[in-house]
Amino acid sequence: MTRAEGLMVVAVFILIAVAAVLAMAETALTRTNKIKAYTMAEEKRRGANALVSLVEHPERFLNPVLFLLLLCHLVAATLVGVVAERVFGGLGVAIATAFEVIVIFVAGESLPKTYAVQHPDRAALLTAPLVSAVVRFLPIRLLARALISLTNVIVPGKGLKEGPYVSEQELLAFADVAVEEDVIEREERQLIHSIIEFGDTVVREVMIPRPDMVAIEARASVNDAMEVVMAAGYSRIPVYEQGIDDIAGLLYAKDLMRAVRDKRGEAPVRELVREANFVPETKRVAELLPEMQKQKTHMAIVVDEHGGTAGLVTLEDLIEELVGEIVDEYDVEEPPIEPLPGGDVRVNARMPIDELNDLLEAEFPEGDYDTVGGLVYFLLGHVPAEGETVDYDGRRLRAERVQGRRIGRVHISRLEPVSDRE
Repeated sequence: MTRAEGLMVVAVFILIAVAAVLAMAETALTRTNKIKAYTMAEEKRRGANALVSLVEHPERFLNPVLFLLLLCHLVAATLVGVVAERVFGGLGVAIATAFEVIVIFVAGESLPKTYAVQHPDRAALLTAPLVSAVVRFLPIRLLARALISLTNVIVPGKGLKEGPYVSEQELLAFADVAVEEDVIEREERQLIHSIIEFGDTVVREVMIPRPDMVAIEARASVNDAMEVVMAAGYSRIPVYEQGIDDIAGLLYAKDLMRAVRDKRGEAPVRELVREANFVPETKRVAELLPEMQKQKTHMAIVVDEHGGTAGLVTLEDLIEELVGEIVDEYDVEEPPIEPLPGGDVRVNARMPIDELNDLLEAEFPEGDYDTVGGLVYFLLGHVPAEGETVDYDGRRLRAERVQGRRIGRVHISRLEPVSDRE
């Protein structure tokens, strides 16, 4: 073997070593998310700052690493072929092929990537400074931009420049796995689910609907309003002029008490009305909550697309979407879910459809309605009579306690298969 051939052999092993480091970096860095990188940076672990800068912009390092990895493999394979052909002649091609498949695959791909999978944090911290230095090298940076541009030409779209690298469903799956592995408690998992779903919830889904609103006419006296407030147990109620669609403002219980103390019991409540905040029913609760906090308001009137009153929403309603139902000592409410013998359940007609599906592991359809009562209306196509039933997806829904045109409770039972009944 000549001196030139010996140098080529040394170059082959150097290239395989560099390829192994790049392969480990590719696997480790792509498996590290931002949250994990930030956590390691807060712990002041060595290499964490470089890791954070890389995972924040994965499009900046992925193409250069892949290109250099491929370049190392190709050059190493070429040199092995040249040396083998000079030393072994015609048999050198077979020897070179075996060497490339076995050595390059094992040492340059399998071992480093397996190590990165088994020790992702250690591998990411070890390779991050090197990859960061490679990315900062001007020729490599220009090459990366050229490759991204070429990728966007071949595959039209946003390419690697943007996009959520962790979806909501993946976050929910992370929380479920964390509960199974006893990393977090079930209550914490439920809170994570609530926070993620909070962003997709609109006011219409959490408001107190128009029929359940407790309101008073503007010309009513302070004494009459005090009776209504005491009976309802609310600290504030809407005040209307010509009708419920003509909300004049809000009446505070503390203002009523001051008026009674000042012997103004016969005065109309119109004199005590405060300005109300009006919001559309399609507004997202994630936007409304900070607005109400900023304005220091605890109640807002919800209006529909025609400007009519659809209901009202309170700060408590919004918070309940995150932490669950808040019941004080004055609340007298029926449970939203009542298990019955035989596996049947009785639910409040105001229960959201998605909650019912989660409860029964069912697939009731979602549409322009939000509640179980709306589902019964949709399936029947008319206002149900008390006790009327409708079947869907192997379950029977029976309207209970129908008051006027409103359903109070819905009894849900599972239907027996036809073969069992026969």
